Amino acid sequence: MDVKLETSWDDLPLMANTSHILVKHYVLDLDVDFESQIFEGTIVLFFESRNRLEKQSGSTKETCRSESNEACRFSTPEPCHSPVTDTRTSSSKTGYNDFAICGKGEKDTSGKDGNHDNPEQASGISSSKYCCDTGNHGSEDFLLVLDCCDLSVFKVEEVDVAVVPGIETFTGSSQIAFVSEELRNQIVHELVTLPADRWREQFDYYAHCSQAPGCGELLFDTDTWSLRIRKTGAQTATDFPHAIRIWYSTKPQGRSVTWTSDQSGRPCVYTMGSPVNNRALFPCQEPPVAMSTWQATVGAAASFVVLMSGENPAKPTQLREGRASWHYYVTMPMPASTFTIAVGSWAEMKPEICSSEDLAAETSLTPSEADFRCVGVCGHMEYPCRFQNPSATTQEVIPHRVFAPVCLQGACYETLLPLVRPCLSAAHSVLGTHPFSRLDILVVPANFPSLGMASPHIIFLSQSVLIGMNHLCGTRLCHEIAHAWFGLAIGARDWTEEWLSEGFATHLEDVFWAKAQQLAPHEAWEQQELKADLRWRCLQDEVRNYPEEMQVLRPNKEKTGHVSDSGSSVIKHGLNPEKVFMQVHYLKGYFLLRFLAQRLGDDTYFAFLRKFVHTFHGQLILSQDFLQMLLENIPEEKRLDLSVENIFRDWLESSGIPQPLQTERQARAECGLARRVGAEVHKWIRVSRRPQKRKRRETEEVFEKLLPDQLVLLLEHLLEQKTLNPRTLQSLERTYQLSQQDAEVRHRWCELIVKHKYTKAYKDVERFLQEDQAMGIYLYGELMVSEDARQQQVARRCFELTKEQMDRSSAQVVAEMLF
Repeated sequence: MDVKLETSWDDLPLMANTSHILVKHYVLDLDVDFESQIFEGTIVLFFESRNRLEKQSGSTKETCRSESNEACRFSTPEPCHSPVTDTRTSSSKTGYNDFAICGKGEKDTSGKDGNHDNPEQASGISSSKYCCDTGNHGSEDFLLVLDCCDLSVFKVEEVDVAVVPGIETFTGSSQIAFVSEELRNQIVHELVTLPADRWREQFDYYAHCSQAPGCGELLFDTDTWSLRIRKTGAQTATDFPHAIRIWYSTKPQGRSVTWTSDQSGRPCVYTMGSPVNNRALFPCQEPPVAMSTWQATVGAAASFVVLMSGENPAKPTQLREGRASWHYYVTMPMPASTFTIAVGSWAEMKPEICSSEDLAAETSLTPSEADFRCVGVCGHMEYPCRFQNPSATTQEVIPHRVFAPVCLQGACYETLLPLVRPCLSAAHSVLGTHPFSRLDILVVPANFPSLGMASPHIIFLSQSVLIGMNHLCGTRLCHEIAHAWFGLAIGARDWTEEWLSEGFATHLEDVFWAKAQQLAPHEAWEQQELKADLRWRCLQDEVRNYPEEMQVLRPNKEKTGHVSDSGSSVIKHGLNPEKVFMQVHYLKGYFLLRFLAQRLGDDTYFAFLRKFVHTFHGQLILSQDFLQMLLENIPEEKRLDLSVENIFRDWLESSGIPQPLQTERQARAECGLARRVGAEVHKWIRVSRRPQKRKRRETEEVFEKLLPDQLVLLLEHLLEQKTLNPRTLQSLERTYQLSQQDAEVRHRWCELIVKHKYTKAYKDVERFLQEDQAMGIYLYGELMVSEDARQQQVARRCFELTKEQMDRSSAQVVAEMLF
């Protein structure tokens, strides 16, 4: 039964017809132009038809019927389910050297812009005037549908892979006498199915094939969310060309790419795929089942550094005067949404000279050199897997680099760089083998809309984590490191199940951070209980302030993981700009995992988690995959009323706060760290209530030194007070140096300033809104709700200063608040 793409205004459609044909490898060859703010060049896609894949497993051939002149509807004899054994990520560092990459040639600009903004479509095809048929019973052509928006497509052509020297080895003959479509597709099939131990040869051929000449232009058309391509006479996915080249450029306002300036005022660009992922960076298949490898060459002015989510620490190759190219690649199949790029005048922060033991721990391991005696059996498709490499399993700290704008070098040396090794080591001690062989960390520009983002081999961090003590930086770094396992190495098969990524990362950040600090068990427990208190308060706020339908962790319920017969699907609320700022899936997911860990006991729970990672790395999962395995691995006496159905009902498929969580929070006693905060709150309330002229004998209050999370809790309690006089606020700031604390503390301080109209400190609010854009959205609302003319002036002035650089979703939400 077909799942139709019935979308509301805030749903994001995934249009690619992945049930018929899959991209197995991308080759990008792009130039970055800061003057025009575009990436321009080519992308070559290598396909494998699902027909061919299913024939190998005895599946029936897919068919497709035309539904209307406006769209294609694909149907199969049976529902098509996404396989759970597709890989997500996991990689080994490699020493990839100098593939022969030729120039891109000249683009064909004779056709008009194929983007949906242009009413006149390219290549002579009128918009939506053709349809598709992948069966052999009709005369319509097969239609390839790729996810795409905000791109200018100039030309699409078939690539003549048969002319590549040496390619005849894939045909079973010494030379090619006659070249047919079937032969070219057979060559691509042999290429994409090479065994993992021949990855170097495979990537070499990919590079050479990507530079082969075209052998015929293909018809193409675009609509709002897709690029649609066909070849006259190719009636099935099996007949459709399996290697195509697309000539295109991005657009300055494309939603996947952010053009801005760094903190030193130098131009830079980075990709932040959310909410449309990478479809405005290159045409691709977005559904998570579409796993592929890739290699990319990016040319830029020689003064820039190009960072990407690649396994190799690329070095620039000098081109013509003033230009350089950077080449990255991944050998592990990953979703197109994980591709990340950042180009700027980044400075690298190098750690002090390591000891010989440190260097040994960070030795890079390449698939070709590593010992691949199997350590257990992996459940994913074949690739050079680090979990099968005995040396990689003991590598506590993977090689890493830290980059930032020049003006933030000092802060990175002081705060960030010393934390990387202990946080990586802590993660390894909890979960075992690092899924990725290396890591770059980049401090991104001020307009980055969150505190961090993890992609394979690279982490983006907000500048907000560098200010104050190392607590916020350490916890956020641990959160992003945790995504290497949950969110990347193990991915959600349905993107509405974000809790499988964010819930795990939130839970694990506490565990990693406690180990990185080398806390005693009681100290770790106290710290984690205090964090739970803060998250409980945050979850209550989220439940009060967001619509009920957006509070559900499994919104598709029994249809979770289902796709249409073509493979297309919908991400519910994927385009709602408010969703970017919600934390419900972080918090409810965190509390569910905390609930399960407490029920099982930490030792049992984390032993299971390591087993789960080893079983499911490189695969896509649904909630039930995790929950079923968990329940199967715990003793009957500890299960009690636990079942997959009950957890779905109580935690994942209902809005509001889960009943088991409410019961647990009501029954628990405050931890010692929280009790000490309570005592300090009472002191501040007494101070605020004293008359301005005090009696001489009245003693001064003595305040304890508080940890960052204690300060956050203190300020949240004080925010509940109806009145605090200016004298108290001044004393509060002076006692704790609030304007110099980390961003979490300063955020609450700014809330206090706004609530009590403490005009002397408005400068702190203005600074926060401009320098901490990842966290400042809520403050705009507070400034406007007060209906105080001066506060509204502060909000509008700050927005005016930052709106041109601000993240698009953030700017949209703030504009709705202000106007």
